[in-house]
Formats: sequence, structure tokens, C-alpha cells
Amino acid sequence: MHMKLQEAIDEAFDQALHELAACRSAEALIWLERAHILTQRRPWLHARSHWLMLRAGWQQGDMREVLGQVPRILAALLFSRIWVPVGNTGRARVSAFQPMPVTEDLQALLASERQQRVPEA
Repeated sequence: MHMKLQEAIDEAFDQALHELAACRSAEALIWLERAHILTQRRPWLHARSHWLMLRAGWQQGDMREVLGQVPRILAALLFSRIWVPVGNTGRARVSAFQPMPVTEDLQALLASERQQRVPEA
């Protein structure tokens, strides 16, 4: 994995865990949305982002978020390598099938990884 992408993923998860530990679940969810977009093609990390969203929803007492994350965890494990809606933030308040715009900073991180995977002619 591209080093900058890995660092961004690590930072997003670390910050989210820090916010969850401080009972700031709304702030944690912002970091988890970022982690979700960056890890959509990695089943275990993708599922981890959904698991932590479930925890944040539980912390907030948001049963819609909690219940919405359960099928997303399973789908992340089963379908991440086949198809994902690019840019989808992973939250229960949006359709799990809806592609969404990706910010420029995340586009750059994801593009650098795609370039690394494409063999040069």
C-alpha cells in the first residue's frame, strides 16, 4: 500500500478512536467517514470503519446508525473487492449504494495508490 495512503488511514482510525474514548462520537464519525472512503477496497479495514461507526452510533444512542451498520459490516467483508460506491461515507443515513463526491485530498491519496498498482508499459 502506498505510504501516504497508509498514514492517512492510520491517522483517521487513531483520531476516531481518540474521539470515541473521549465520548465525542460526532467528531469520531467525521474521521470514520474519511477512513471508510480510504478503505473501501480493503475488506477488513472497510469492515472496521463500519464497526467503529456502530460503536459511535451506540455511544450517541442512535439506533438507526447502530442497526444500519450491521448489514454494512457484512457487506464490507463480502463485497469490498467486487464493487463499492466510490466516495460513499458509510453512514446509515445515506444509501449504501450511493456514490458520492470525493474530496480532492482523498482523491489524491486514492489516485497515488492506483498508479502504484498499474504496471508501466
